[in-house]
Amino acid sequence: MVYKDKQGFFRFKIVFYGPSLSGKTTMLKVLYNRISGLKKSKIRSVEDPSGRTLYFDYMPLGTKSKVFFDIYTVPGQRRHKKQRKFLLEGADAIVFVVDSDPSALQENVYSINELREFLGDKWGEIPLIIVLNKRDLPDALPETVLLRALRINGPFPVFKTIAIEGLGVKRVFQEAARLAMLYRVFPDVYRRELETLAQTTREKLSS
Repeated sequence: MVYKDKQGFFRFKIVFYGPSLSGKTTMLKVLYNRISGLKKSKIRSVEDPSGRTLYFDYMPLGTKSKVFFDIYTVPGQRRHKKQRKFLLEGADAIVFVVDSDPSALQENVYSINELREFLGDKWGEIPLIIVLNKRDLPDALPETVLLRALRINGPFPVFKTIAIEGLGVKRVFQEAARLAMLYRVFPDVYRRELETLAQTTREKLSS
């Protein structure tokens, strides 16, 4: 939940969620290396030799208007369920990173169902951005196939990215930051935004 720190900065929490090796940490590194004009500290990360996050990654991004976004990525391996639930607490927006590789479909489904379980009645209320990553794969699953398999039937914006090349990642962060601020600061505007997002999702699923 947004709060004001001792220095007078308003802080919003954005959590990158999704299965292991879907590209969450890669996206965080892209934001660190390619976004200019924002205050940022080094990424705090604990990984195993294969690049899998062991606990979480963390990076704060600050604006010129005394607003900070504390960005976390969760560990995607199934055994880290407790850590994921803990890291979700107080989130102002969630970015769900989908692996477009057909072999990862089962893990994508497991992860989105776990997120539904954790959010409970907040599913469809808290800002949730769906990111279809690894769109450069020659056998990447079609967008509609992924959305239907994951039962993405809510007011969620959908983005396509190639995180390893940095394509689309900045737009994802901008949308997550925008929705987080609307959700917490301008709830009436946010509710109207949800109606538009829901319609867009329905159109994607019916195509």
